[in-house]
Amino acid sequence: MLVLSALSAIIAPFIFLVLLRMSAVKGMLFSAIIVILLSFTVWGVGSNVILASILQGTHKALTILLILFGAIVLLETLRGTGAVTRINQGFRNISKDMRVQVVIVAFLFGSLIEGAAGFGTPAVVTGPLMVALGFTPMAAAALALIADSSAVSFGAVGTPVQVGLSNVPGADLNFFQTIAVKVTQIDLLGATFVPFILILILTIFFGKGKGFKSSVPLLLWSLMVGLTYSISALLYATWFGHEFVSILAALTGLVVATVTANKGILLPKEEWKEALQEDFEEDEHASPMSLLTAWAPYLVVVALLLITRIVTPVKQFTLNVLDLSWEGILGFEGISSGWQVLYSPGTVLVVAALVALVIQRKSFSTFASASVKAVGSIKNAGLALLFTLALVQVFTNSGINGNELASMPQYIAKSLAGGFGSMWIFVAPYLGELGSFITGSATVSNLTFAPVQHSIATQTNMNSDIVLAVQVMGSSAGNMICVHNVVAASAVVGLAGKEGDIIRKTLGPALLYGALAGIGGFILLNL
Repeated sequence: MLVLSALSAIIAPFIFLVLLRMSAVKGMLFSAIIVILLSFTVWGVGSNVILASILQGTHKALTILLILFGAIVLLETLRGTGAVTRINQGFRNISKDMRVQVVIVAFLFGSLIEGAAGFGTPAVVTGPLMVALGFTPMAAAALALIADSSAVSFGAVGTPVQVGLSNVPGADLNFFQTIAVKVTQIDLLGATFVPFILILILTIFFGKGKGFKSSVPLLLWSLMVGLTYSISALLYATWFGHEFVSILAALTGLVVATVTANKGILLPKEEWKEALQEDFEEDEHASPMSLLTAWAPYLVVVALLLITRIVTPVKQFTLNVLDLSWEGILGFEGISSGWQVLYSPGTVLVVAALVALVIQRKSFSTFASASVKAVGSIKNAGLALLFTLALVQVFTNSGINGNELASMPQYIAKSLAGGFGSMWIFVAPYLGELGSFITGSATVSNLTFAPVQHSIATQTNMNSDIVLAVQVMGSSAGNMICVHNVVAASAVVGLAGKEGDIIRKTLGPALLYGALAGIGGFILLNL
């Protein structure tokens, strides 16, 4: 009964969203009710802890809604200024082939945003960009989520490693770099294939037949791009440590992908456009705006994110001014929610939208109109996030109970570990995925399960660094399927209520990535 109760946070959303195809609002409401009832009756979690957890979840939902608002308001502002049209013309000048575009926009540009921002920002930025390029909303949302995978291991300037593994015994900067190198070694198998997996999903699920056959001509090019990303990530982790792996590897990949695509190297002459929206019409009129001017707001986003996270005085200012964090909710020291408003990627995105008005010489009414559209787009997402994060926080805080039980996540981990022994390396990535699926954060997944993974590795005489590396990789794969990321990605492309359908598309790649992580870890263990 205890195992089933703990697993309810996984089973219920899967049944309601994926099998019954309910909207996230309805499905996560039912799931939250089930988890809350079981935590109260079976786990012995007090009503005051449950209420504090719900308040914590509500507060966290507001922090995510700011990011969603920022992403949509930036996109709609750039639509109004004409920058989106110019950006799309720039992408089409590189290649009009949608198979190439998904790799450049979703995987490489998304990885760059991930390395600077994290917090699920890449999918809410790249998804709308792909819709503007003509991708169907479902294709854009699913592919944006799948693409935001390998880079998540290092997230915003290394946070999933440095913060996520901070409670492992002996954690220090040398330890973080060691794990970063192990992750990139194992990910030579996974990250290399991510571009081709994206192309496969695009052609099979969103093409008009001949899905696999349509992907084969891009195999060599996609593997070249994937290898560029994965090998450069290994080199950057070895040379510089864990903080800038995603940013530098993404930039390296972007250069190689853009140059080779522009020159047609390893690419077929026939362009593939089968995933275009039915009534989509390309704007053939040459935009008077320069490409640099059009891209300037996104460059501002990356620059501000890096400055606020690297330059210490600026970081301290943004963390301490306008701090709406809620500490010790209802008196529980361990139940808190951080919200440094100026540090939030959402605020950076809003600032970039305002900067766009100046650079691209448009009136404030363009921003005002974009804001109205953004608010309308995120209304349903707000309810879905509220129910999702209520479930997440009750699940996470379930260790505060009257039955002297471990928290539900810890109980699941220990129950799983008992039955696998030396084969744990193949299961370890999926524990990381479960953590991200439920909590919506690779960093929180690592914080929750890294000590458990370390303990299991010690008990089974496995190299704990390798086991922790596959935990990190699993937590990044969980980003593809975690409910609140899916809610966010669906909201920004206008697919609120279709979250279950999106998860059905992203679940397979998430499981495959976990398998590749396990195989890579096994190989490294036996070298």
